[in-house]
Amino acid sequence: MTVPPYQIQELITNVFSQLSDSVLQGIQIRCGQALGTELYIGCSNGELMRFSLQGGDSNKAESYTILSRQSVPNDKAVEDIALLPSISRALVFSDNQIHFYTLPSLDVVSYQLIKPIRHVIAFAVDQLHLLRPMPPTSGPHRLEPVDFCVIKRSSLAMYSLGQRLFYQKEIPLPQGGTLARRIGSSLCIADKINYNMLNLETAEILPILPLNQDFDAPNLPVEPFIIPTGEGDFLVVSWTGQSSMGIFLTGSGDPVRGTLTWSQHPTSICLDLPHATAILPDGTIEIHNIDSQNLVQVIPPPPNDGPVDRTRLVSSLLGYIVPSDQYLTKMSKVPVKLDRRPASKLES
Repeated sequence: MTVPPYQIQELITNVFSQLSDSVLQGIQIRCGQALGTELYIGCSNGELMRFSLQGGDSNKAESYTILSRQSVPNDKAVEDIALLPSISRALVFSDNQIHFYTLPSLDVVSYQLIKPIRHVIAFAVDQLHLLRPMPPTSGPHRLEPVDFCVIKRSSLAMYSLGQRLFYQKEIPLPQGGTLARRIGSSLCIADKINYNMLNLETAEILPILPLNQDFDAPNLPVEPFIIPTGEGDFLVVSWTGQSSMGIFLTGSGDPVRGTLTWSQHPTSICLDLPHATAILPDGTIEIHNIDSQNLVQVIPPPPNDGPVDRTRLVSSLLGYIVPSDQYLTKMSKVPVKLDRRPASKLES
């Protein structure tokens, strides 16, 4: 029997359970990330919410409970959250600014120590640095700084973050950029027309692939996708006019692996090797195996009268912990007889 690789499971039944209907109107979840048993959620009203998985008992299942909630400055939508567990920091992107918070408490780093970075279009943390583990809880240890790039209107700024923020250098970007992902010294960046590969050491940029290859509708806006695979290459997606094509590129821009195909341009994509998962405009979820390029699973769209719309896939490098209630039905108390004889008699 072939077991499908994925199923949909609920993490939190109602994120906004503490809000009244009048306050809740129009508020949406915009992004989220996980670190161990904790979830960090950013909302359209500028709220940052921190949840923790609380252990259940024989009568109550595990569930996520809210620990704290706060608002970013100006109450603007939280567009993205990047967790840097190796240095116990979080980058929060809102209102074209990057704000700095501590992990796991999600306290604001003092502005006297690190001020927000302004005029940000997009940012990209080095994937190799994101994969670093959390520091040990005891004993001396050395924190390795985390490198990231900030895309501005016509330039790219490079930073290194440890206990303090250090500016490294700036690279001109005449075409600008809307989305970027970084692996080491290679930055895959999308502008309004092309996917490009930028060498951060030499500042050389190479156009690789158009976002839109439909010659009958050349002005059709196409949402870019750039996803690091975790194995040194990037997945990018281009619209051909009939379907969308997923191509894997090395840091030098060479194609590798094979090609993935979707009948419609996805609205969201994430990778969980060896699978690529995409949401299509009608809410269908398609899962491909990137090694064979085969479509291995299709999850139908939710019913029209269903409670949830599928808007975005968000991957977490360390995964998500799903609450389980199976032990409530699988485990039960049983009587155990105790031998009350002295230990000396038991040994004999």
